[in-house]
Amino acid sequence: MRWVVIHTLADEQLWTGRVDDASDPAGFRFHQVVSVKELDELGEREHAFGIVGFASDEGVRRNKGRQGAAQGPDAIRQQLAKLPYNLDKGIVPVDIGNVHCEGHALEEAQAELGRHVAKVLDKGTTPIIFGGGHETLYGHYLGARDHIGPDKTIGIINIDAHFDMRDDPEPSSGTMFRQILEEDANAGYLCLGIQEFGNTEALFATARKLGCEYMLEKDIAANDFQDTFTKIDDFSKRHDAVMMTLCTDSIAASSAPGVSAPSPLGLDPKTVKILLTYVARKRNVISFDISEVNPLVDESNKTVKLAANLVAETMRSFHK
Repeated sequence: MRWVVIHTLADEQLWTGRVDDASDPAGFRFHQVVSVKELDELGEREHAFGIVGFASDEGVRRNKGRQGAAQGPDAIRQQLAKLPYNLDKGIVPVDIGNVHCEGHALEEAQAELGRHVAKVLDKGTTPIIFGGGHETLYGHYLGARDHIGPDKTIGIINIDAHFDMRDDPEPSSGTMFRQILEEDANAGYLCLGIQEFGNTEALFATARKLGCEYMLEKDIAANDFQDTFTKIDDFSKRHDAVMMTLCTDSIAASSAPGVSAPSPLGLDPKTVKILLTYVARKRNVISFDISEVNPLVDESNKTVKLAANLVAETMRSFHK
């Protein structure tokens, strides 16, 4: 049974928290700055960031992972709301709610997410997308591609333990990058944090065949990140637009237990912060999503709190 795709405004009660100062912006927290609006209420360049949630578990279900990531968008909002708003003054985010994947209608939900992302970009606003399983990325891509048009090159930088290039009978949270590279001759893919024992030999072969560039987890922090930064620089220069995605299962399970597929030997959270903030400074980076945060299997909100902090750090670094 395939159900309808729906969109809901964010619950304003999620954007509440401690008030240190009600009038001085230097004392504000995120919940005092973020506004909740319908997509059609966005003005041209009125907001620096547009938060969009993708409440979906269907891709994870198809990929036989631990379900619960559909609860991720609201959980991330609730934790982000409490953080000090230490972004530049005048940078105003807006929350335009959640696209919901109801039942098994994943492809329809991804298309709807794409329409929301494209409209946010068309308004001169940067989409910040809260997944959802990593199937979020395909809807994110559809919107970014629609915005820039079919002829420009688009690069995707993914921080992930897995290639997500499986050749499965139906799309899932493990197929998106294969789908994109097979469909789009103007797309490129750089994956940072690949785990040797998180991918089969066949997946490494598929990655090479389809032109995926990657760095292994064990090589990321070598030479004070200089090799990694060079790889990011070279990749970014070869594309007109770059979109960025973080799968939280790339992070060590000790710091991020609440994910679909925990990584015992994943990246350190500070390493992930360094990567996100470095990429976000690139002038051609147009959007960011964070996926696979699963509050249902989290420990003391450890993963959700980490996700919120990584989102805040990334937003503060955009185009600096």
